[in-house]
Amino acid sequence: MPFYLRMGTVPRKRHQVTRSENGELIAEELMGKEGFAAESALIYHLGMPTAIVEAETLLSGDDELVPNTPLLPRHLVTPKLTSQLADGPLRRHLLLGNSDVRLSYAIYQEPTPLYRNAVGDECLFVQSGKGRIETVFGLLEVREKDYVIIPASCTYRIVPDHDRGLELLVIEAHGHIEFPARYLSKRGQLLESAPFSERDLRTPSELCIVEATDVEVLVKTRAALTRYVYAQHPFDVIGWDGCLYPFVFNMEDFEPIVKRFHAPPPVHQTFEGPGFVICSFAPRPFDFDPESVPVPYNHANIDSDEVLFYVDGDFMSRKGSGIEAGSISLHPAGFIHGPQPGSVEAALGKPGTKEWAVMVDTFAPLELGRVASEIEDPNYPWSWSKRHGGTSIEV
Repeated sequence: MPFYLRMGTVPRKRHQVTRSENGELIAEELMGKEGFAAESALIYHLGMPTAIVEAETLLSGDDELVPNTPLLPRHLVTPKLTSQLADGPLRRHLLLGNSDVRLSYAIYQEPTPLYRNAVGDECLFVQSGKGRIETVFGLLEVREKDYVIIPASCTYRIVPDHDRGLELLVIEAHGHIEFPARYLSKRGQLLESAPFSERDLRTPSELCIVEATDVEVLVKTRAALTRYVYAQHPFDVIGWDGCLYPFVFNMEDFEPIVKRFHAPPPVHQTFEGPGFVICSFAPRPFDFDPESVPVPYNHANIDSDEVLFYVDGDFMSRKGSGIEAGSISLHPAGFIHGPQPGSVEAALGKPGTKEWAVMVDTFAPLELGRVASEIEDPNYPWSWSKRHGGTSIEV
């Protein structure tokens, strides 16, 4: 996050002796990226953030991935998922992943445990419902089409609305999720040419001050999931400041870039991480040259796997393929793909598209999670030829 924020009570100087109203020393915690060489925040706790009284290894149960063989495009139908089938204590359905990024789907009706990811940042995209994300930095209210960026090692929990619940696409990075460098000035301000600005970002609204003892927190590392019991609640925070904190960006605030002829997907880029990018497809006018072909051309992903999560609207290039809201398509490197038969003709003369979708392009092949086979549409690979050969994922 490029700009400075301050919440609650912080001392005048960094690393200065500070006491609570009852005279106890306030414990200072530095949370920083790249050691001491990048963005950081200083967090002030009433108790010791290091005080653990118990620790054990948990088996998350969601780590199994298998190669995409035979090499095929895949259509995963997330509306077939239920919260009861989710793996592990975080209740996430792992669908796709590689050494850089993991894509899961989560359905929540009840609050999650307290959790922090020590491997990398997380991007939570709200497909449906509403609720709040309670973090060590404070409260984030969330709604449909929100991207929520949670920094690595930020302790948080998800609290869904009691009536509506929350359904999330979860993108876990092995590293940090940033704004594209081309959108930023040398000192980190979003440029006028960027498709959104700092005014579109929502930051924590208030502190979630909780004083409790013997509090469980799940921590993800590369090796395992660890359950800690802390002597004090991690949310015993009276203040913080810095340039590293969770924030929310709503897809409806993305400003599409339109060209005379078809613009490639990088114009839709919203975030980037090590080995992958995240793009937002929002309603926009079609290309405005009278001879332009408005839908994407056939293309081969030479260096990347392409994932599209279809959020809402009219998915003009996938007509007749079974794609609907909540679908996930995977078009792997080595597979030539493009619009479904008849999509080009149907789009000619139309003023624009009304689709909403999240795209994740990876630069290493994606493998398939165990649950993917349970929600795959077996007809999708043959939807361009209309000859249904049929296949299945062998796990």
